[in-house]
Amino acid sequence: MTGDSAISTATIERDIVIDAPVDVVWRTITEPDQIVQWFADRVDVEARPGGDGLLTFHDPAQDQLVEAPIVVEAVDEPHQFSFRWGHPSGERPVAGNSMLVEFTLVVEGQDRTRLRVVETGLELLDWPAEQKTAYADDHRGGWEHHLGRLQDLFSGRSDG
Repeated sequence: MTGDSAISTATIERDIVIDAPVDVVWRTITEPDQIVQWFADRVDVEARPGGDGLLTFHDPAQDQLVEAPIVVEAVDEPHQFSFRWGHPSGERPVAGNSMLVEFTLVVEGQDRTRLRVVETGLELLDWPAEQKTAYADDHRGGWEHHLGRLQDLFSGRSDG
């Protein structure tokens, strides 16, 4: 039972409702020119299973750009999109060497979409406990920030 608390904190989850139709939200989370409006500073991704991508973020604390290579895991338009990241350089991401980020979209009422983001795999990584805790804390705050930006993006739109 020693690993239970680590596993219970290893899943990073956020759930929001966006005032936009599911097809619009889908484009906003899968198309590079849309992703840069709420998530990464630069985006290059092929939204197909096995597609490679690169997300570039500006780290204000160190005033530098940080690159995050990704590989698309699943695409089920307009309901599910997932990718793997956080894998060692030079390796293909798989369960055990990377994190899996899953976006699930559900129609909720007229012109509203529930977006759930779940990031998993931390318990499988061969990292020290402190590194796992720091990652989970950083990404919980990061998803809250970025999904807040996504909601804000739609709060001013009337045309979707």
